[in-house]
Amino acid sequence: MDGNQGPETAPADPAPATAVTDLAALLAVVPAPDSAAELIDEIRDLEDLKSAMAARQARHAVAFDLLQRREQAAAGVPAEKLGAGVGAQIALARRESPARGGRLLGLAKALITEMPHTLAALETGQLNEWRATLLVRETACLTPADRAAVDEELAPDAGTFAGAGDRSLVAAARAAAYRRDPRTVTERAAHAATERHVSLRPAP
Repeated sequence: MDGNQGPETAPADPAPATAVTDLAALLAVVPAPDSAAELIDEIRDLEDLKSAMAARQARHAVAFDLLQRREQAAAGVPAEKLGAGVGAQIALARRESPARGGRLLGLAKALITEMPHTLAALETGQLNEWRATLLVRETACLTPADRAAVDEELAPDAGTFAGAGDRSLVAAARAAAYRRDPRTVTERAAHAATERHVSLRPAP
């Protein structure tokens, strides 16, 4: 050892990770508040926590997709088949149908790659997963650049939709999308109208 160097120090042990299951077990034994005000405050806190967990799930879904694609590519899977089965695995993890898993992965990718304000609002509890899904759905027809611009314009992480209902949120997203690309939005609305139908069946 060089005489100019001090004694080597062992790296500090990393802090023990707290498993999600441990958090769930801890939550189960936390006593309920005694007053009405504290009860309603905790309901709000728990709602914010649910939103934060949904955002974390979205980040994990995108990371899982990337890892699976890398592993599949290394195993020689053709490029057009990379990502096969990822949605189904996410669905299984979330106890959803395979079709629902694909939509959840699409939602996660949109939030992570194109809609940072909506993701931030989800992480901080200003939107729940359903309302974030509405924003993603109403901007799905736009290009990534236009979708990102709508996300910035609406900026739900700044409290844009505080106290607003789902209809107001959808209307605002549609209006912003129309300003960016009126032709595509109009065509999408016309296509949706042609798919509506009423079915009848005889009474038993």
